[in-house]
Order: sequence, then structure tokens, then C-alpha cells
Amino acid sequence: MVRVVPGISAGGHEKIRTGTGDQKFGLSIADGYAQHAITRILDQPQLELTGLHCHLGSQITSVKPYLVAVRRMVGLMSRLHEQHGLVLPELDLGGGHGIAYRPGERALDLTALARKVRAELTDACATAGLPVPRLIIEPGRAVVGPAGIVLYRVLSVKHTGEHVFVAVDGGMSDNPRPALYGVRYAPRLIGRHSTTGVARVTVVGRHCEAGDVLAADVDLPADVRPGDLLAVPVAGAYHLSMASGYNLVGRPPVVAVRDGQARLLVRRESLEDIRRRDVGL
Repeated sequence: MVRVVPGISAGGHEKIRTGTGDQKFGLSIADGYAQHAITRILDQPQLELTGLHCHLGSQITSVKPYLVAVRRMVGLMSRLHEQHGLVLPELDLGGGHGIAYRPGERALDLTALARKVRAELTDACATAGLPVPRLIIEPGRAVVGPAGIVLYRVLSVKHTGEHVFVAVDGGMSDNPRPALYGVRYAPRLIGRHSTTGVARVTVVGRHCEAGDVLAADVDLPADVRPGDLLAVPVAGAYHLSMASGYNLVGRPPVVAVRDGQARLLVRRESLEDIRRRDVGL
């Protein structure tokens, strides 16, 4: 496949918008690079072009950008058919389906997406005189995101002026997304029942960075204290894949839970794991 940039700006933050021509991904329709790449592929008998691919970005909550992408991708398929007699059997629209990380946030309506994209594709292909290609999507985050919860233990609570900082035993090493592009989460106290009111706090990580903030200005029980457990919902996507050895803090374990039974999937990274890579002593 050839990854095509259809020239569409969509996504929850400028750093995760990948459908425009001013970033590193894909080949643009507008400047002709996509067509040029396809022509080169067709000149290589050992290569088989099976279709076109695009990915507009992440955290997209509207169906409209996908419909625009369908029209532009089919337009390119039509031009390729006119120029080369090429009929491509597959079209991959990527993913980026937005999910709600906090109560009240908007999510992409997947039922509407499926219905409208199929109708748009059928209509566009009929207009272009092309058969409808096999449609591929990449739901990714929409599937695994809501399936995961991350657990942190509170290390300390700091009151300074009007601010309350709740420091936990993780942070940028297991979830750099808030620092990278402002993702906001809704942590909750678990493991005990609090009868106090709520306080507006900022949950911060353990790392030596002022930007190591996991959740700014969120409501937690006013009596949150060291030793408490905080659960952060919708953590199934990216926590594991983006975890790193930042500040030489070992990556956390991954545990599967079902019907009250827990099973370790990925063990905690130890200091010995980190030392094993040091071959210079």
C-alpha cells in the first residue's frame, strides 16, 4: 500500500494530526508525490500495489473528516484508473477514533461512522465508475483504551498556597501523553471510602520535571493521603507501548483481571534488568 496524505486536519491536538501535508507522514495528493510514488511502484514488477492507505490523526470525534477522506481517496483512485487502467482492491482509512477519557467528553459514534463511510464510499465509487474496494479500518485505541486501568500509589501530598499536589509512584515514565500533548485524565480514589468533601488537586509524577503532571485540577477526596491508591480509567492504549526508562525508573507490570481473578501478563522491570544492559564496567 501507499500511505497518502489527503490534506485534512483532524484530531484532538496539533501534535497528533497526521492528515495534512506539513508533517512527516505519507505522500501528498496535492503536490503529486503520491501519484509519482505509485507510478514508480507500477514500474517494479516485483511489487504488487494492493491499495491506498491514509491516517488522519488521533482522537477524532467527528465523522465528517472520514467522509472527506473517502472522497479524496476515491478521487485519486479514479485518476489512477484513467492514467494506468489500475483498479485497486483495498482502501485503508486508518483509525484515530476518539474515545472519552473523562466523564462528559465526546467520543466518536462508531455506528454512524460505519454507516456513513460505507454509504459515502459506495456513492463515490459509483460516480467514478469503480468497483467498491475492500474497506479496512484500524480501531486500535477505541478497542483497547477503555479496557485498561492504571493504578498509582500516593507518595505524598503537598499543600502550597491554594494548590494541592498529590505525588504518585509513576508519571512520565509510564505515561508521557499529558506532557507531550495535553491529554487529561480523571483519577479516582479506590480501596477505601472517604466521607470528606472534595478538593481540587493536581496529580503529579515522581520524576524530576515540572511538566510531569498526570492530571491537573481534578477533584479528589480532601483527605487523600500517602498510601492511597488512585485508579485512572481508559488507560489500555499507549501506557504500555509508550512506557520508558525515564530517570531509570523501571516500567510497571501489566495484570489481566477477569471474574475476580488476576494474572500477571508483563512483570515489573527491575533495577537488575536495567543493570544488565550496562556493559562498560
